[in-house]
Amino acid sequence: MSDKKTIGLIAGGGMLPFLVARGAKQAGLRVICVGLGDNPEPGLADEVDDYTQVPLARPSVWIRKLKKQGVTDAIMVGKVHKEKLFTPRRILKYLPDWRALKIYYWRLRKKNKVDQTILQAIADELASGGIILQDSTKYCSEHLADEGLLTAVQPDQGIRDDIEFGWDIVRKIAELGIGQAITVKEKTVISVEAVEGTGKMIIRTSQTCKKGGWTLLKAAKPGQDNRFDVPCVGPDTIKTLAENGGVCLVVEAQKTIILDKPKTIELANKLGVAVLGY
Repeated sequence: MSDKKTIGLIAGGGMLPFLVARGAKQAGLRVICVGLGDNPEPGLADEVDDYTQVPLARPSVWIRKLKKQGVTDAIMVGKVHKEKLFTPRRILKYLPDWRALKIYYWRLRKKNKVDQTILQAIADELASGGIILQDSTKYCSEHLADEGLLTAVQPDQGIRDDIEFGWDIVRKIAELGIGQAITVKEKTVISVEAVEGTGKMIIRTSQTCKKGGWTLLKAAKPGQDNRFDVPCVGPDTIKTLAENGGVCLVVEAQKTIILDKPKTIELANKLGVAVLGY
């Protein structure tokens, strides 16, 4: 086994696991990754020192694979398609192990099932097995959104009024665990993000607000625990937003990760989308 310090990476989908893996390796760490089911993107295995695909609902396997490689500290990032967890016969499909059942029926007993509560229960169970989750932004902090206008495209006064109107609302929705984003036009909330995610909410907004001209606001939970579920946007967000009539993206400064920041800003300028860190 290498003498280099080791970090574990528990990876879902999207590009964030790539950013964390690259940042950790640049910091001189050996990266041991367990990929959660079919969620991780192709190519992630090439970015880490060791990669194992593990069953989504079997935390015992995650722990065993990580500890075998000497991991005690880990970062958990990336999308897990939550809608899959609501499919028929989900018990038969995912065959949860005793730790998963313990999380659901003991750690979450009589508690709500919002993301923060579920992720905290997972973190507690991993800790009981000797794997301690770390701040997920530790090795990718340069990708956090800066404060202020980030694009050459500027919002007009009407959009600025919508931002002022919507910001407290999106923060409240995030605090309640409903979602992390809303869309607004003319001081009216068009859509609220829930379990479907931001991309599908954007499409839903276009079906309601066919004339376009709306703003997407995305916020972290007040007191955000950076071990999990840090808000992310990127080129795909900008592309989907522009294709569906959105003209402005507002994210919480220093608490939202912008995936491939230069490409995201360049694309926003090209498509006429203003981007602000608020």
